[in-house]
Amino acid sequence: MSRILDGKAAAAEVRSEVASEVAALEKSGVPVRLDVVLVGEDPASITYVASKERDCQEVGIESMVHRFPADVPQEELASLVERLNEDAAVSGFFIQLPLPEGLDSMPLISNISPAKDVDGLSPESVGRLALGLPSLMPCTPHGIVQLLQRNGIDLAGREAVVVGRSNLVGKPVSQLLLRENATVTMCHSRTRDLPGVTRRADILIVAAGRREMIGAEHVKEGAIVVDVGIHRKEEGGLVGDVRYEEVESKAAWISPVPGGVGPMTRAMLLHNTVQAARVGFQS
Repeated sequence: MSRILDGKAAAAEVRSEVASEVAALEKSGVPVRLDVVLVGEDPASITYVASKERDCQEVGIESMVHRFPADVPQEELASLVERLNEDAAVSGFFIQLPLPEGLDSMPLISNISPAKDVDGLSPESVGRLALGLPSLMPCTPHGIVQLLQRNGIDLAGREAVVVGRSNLVGKPVSQLLLRENATVTMCHSRTRDLPGVTRRADILIVAAGRREMIGAEHVKEGAIVVDVGIHRKEEGGLVGDVRYEEVESKAAWISPVPGGVGPMTRAMLLHNTVQAARVGFQS
C-alpha cells in the first residue's frame, strides 16, 4: 500500500507560514496585496478566483479583483497591466486564464513586471528560471517540488521522468527538478515506448492532460508518482492522468486527485505574493 502525498496537509503548512510572514511584514509597515484580472463569465474561472480570494483572507493578504466583460478591448487590459506594474500598493498580480476568444493573453503576460509576476509565466520570468536567476516560480511546478520535499523525499540523484512538456508544468518542473540535482527525462506524444521510459523513474510526474493515461504498466515498484491532471467524470467526481487504483498498489508514494497538487498550486500563489512584497525581483 502506497503512502499519500497529501497536498491539503502540505498546503496548510504553507498557508500557516505565509500568515506569519504577512503579519511580520505588516508590523514593519509593508502591506501585502494580490490583484487578479478576471475577464468574462467562465464559471470555472469565477470559482477559482473566488477560492483565491478566500485563501488571501485566511492568511491576511489583501486582495482585489478587476472584473471586465468578455468584450473588453485588448488595449484596456494592456493599460491596466501597466498601472498595476507601477502601483506600489500592489505586491503582485496575475491574469486569470483562459481569456475569452478574441483576446491575446501572451502580450499581456509578457508585460507583467517580473517583480510582480506571481504566476511566474512571463517570458522574462521563464528565462530567469531557466538561467537559475532569482525569480518568482510558477505555482504548480514549485508546488510539486514542495509537496515532495515536505514529505521528506530527497530529490538529489533520483531519476525523474516528466510526462508532458507544457509551458505551464512540464518544462518548468523539469528545470526545478534539475535545480534539486535530480536526473530528468521528459516524455511527450512522440516518445517511443513510453512505458519503458516511465518504468525507469524513481519519481514519475504526470502532466499530460490526458485522462487516466498512466497505468500500472508504466510504473516500477516503489516509485513516487505525482498526478498533475484533473478531469471531470461524466458520472461525477474527478480523476487525474493516472489510473489511481492500479498504480497505488505499486507506488511507494502517490498524490491523489483531488487533494494532491491542486491545493499546493493555490498555496504557492500566496507564497509568491509574500515573496514579491518582501523582496521583489528586479529584471
